[in-house]
Amino acid sequence: MTPWGRIVGFFRTKRPLTGWGISRHGFVAMFTKEFVQMRRDRMTVAMMLGMPLIQLFLFGFAINTDPRNLPAVLVASDNGPVVRSIVTALENTGYYRFTRHTSSPDVADQLVQAGEVQFAFIFPEDFERRYMRGDRPKVLIEADATDPTAIGSALAAAAGIDSFNLGSSTEGSLAMRAPQPRAYDFVVQRRYNPENKTRYNIVPGLVGVILSMTMLIITSIAVTRERERGTLETLLVMPFSPLEVMFGKITPYVFVGYVQLAFILTVSYFIFGVPLQGSLLLLSLLTIIFIAANLALGFLFSTAATTQLEAVQMTFFAFLPSILLSGFMFPFRGMPEWAQWIGSVLPMTHYIRIVRGIVLKGSSFMELWDSIWPLTLIFLAISAAALIRYRRTLD
Repeated sequence: MTPWGRIVGFFRTKRPLTGWGISRHGFVAMFTKEFVQMRRDRMTVAMMLGMPLIQLFLFGFAINTDPRNLPAVLVASDNGPVVRSIVTALENTGYYRFTRHTSSPDVADQLVQAGEVQFAFIFPEDFERRYMRGDRPKVLIEADATDPTAIGSALAAAAGIDSFNLGSSTEGSLAMRAPQPRAYDFVVQRRYNPENKTRYNIVPGLVGVILSMTMLIITSIAVTRERERGTLETLLVMPFSPLEVMFGKITPYVFVGYVQLAFILTVSYFIFGVPLQGSLLLLSLLTIIFIAANLALGFLFSTAATTQLEAVQMTFFAFLPSILLSGFMFPFRGMPEWAQWIGSVLPMTHYIRIVRGIVLKGSSFMELWDSIWPLTLIFLAISAAALIRYRRTLD
């Protein structure tokens, strides 16, 4: 029979065609059965419909590669009219938001290193006097360049400011300076990444991404695998508490995580040339919290899923926002406030700050405290939820 004849026979006959074994009624029956099965498999439907929606909203509303209103600290002992006008001109660009004012460069340096501000604008003590004399004083801009994408547009906007932006500050005794293009200079110092290399930002962040992905997937199938193999009942009748079961299952993977950490740091240092400024011991100790948080989250998924496929699907729902909203791929300060709130409850957000702080800045424990305590709190909350869920499984 010709191919055209088979197609026509497919719609005319009720019995299987010779050689093909397909009938119209059989096709319709299987077609209907798959839709019924799809309706019952809610996790698959959620993956097909929910994942595109998550990507659409995150990329459409939350992702911004041109961050604005970046926090900055002003260092000026003489807060004269010219300094105030320059600060106003910088804020009018939309890229800067001066949140602190100090007269000590050391305080500004601590704020930049702790990540509380992105920029420090340091005016010399005799700035106003030198400006009036026409000596072209220099303003030092210290920029946290651990994420080059976050500061590029802001520095370009600062370079575009000229004396005509100073407005009324060039009136009176300063009127002689108004016609000139700019009577001062900006000197930019890119801290922690002077060569503006993107890999200095990406490679340390990969530590959190790789650990999160592997720990979530491996642990998410822990209890589910026991259920599918029929060994969960044996595990439940054993005299083990939920805490013993959870920590007994996740602890071996902590050692696997450390092997991954050592491998990534070795490759980063010897192949990609990423510097290691801080303490490896501190990084190792804080990595325990991050690995444990991801393992506990995977254990929570495994208690909620009925099959290993469902467990893996759940991990993707947690992994996608972690990559997009943690500051790994896109500047965290460029996201809207609601997206930053979501990113703040993700373990990867705080761990990436810890890794970059130790590797690139040489940050100490106290300088990282604002990232350590949220990560610890998230770990405790996830662990409590996993234990409660496992107790319900026991019942």
